Amino acid sequence: MPSVLSEIRKEYPVETEKALIEAVHSALRTSFKILPDDRNVRLLVHEPHRFECPPDREAPEYYTHISIDCFAGRSIEAKRALYK
Repeated sequence: MPSVLSEIRKEYPVETEKALIEAVHSALRTSFKILPDDRNVRLLVHEPHRFECPPDREAPEYYTHISIDCFAGRSIEAKRALYK
């Protein structure tokens, strides 16, 4: 089961945050062929001063960092599909 941590610099309405989590889970289901109930997706909201981002960002408040941990063995094609 992949484990995902999405980190953002801005708080959104609850429905938007749920949609972000669902989008990540949907990408995992499509590319890694995981089951619908195979969920381990977290969303962490940071105060901007606690989460620096590259200084050249045009809209730093939207900077997002997503970390995905999974067991070895996924094909290169599955990983590329996920990254897209």
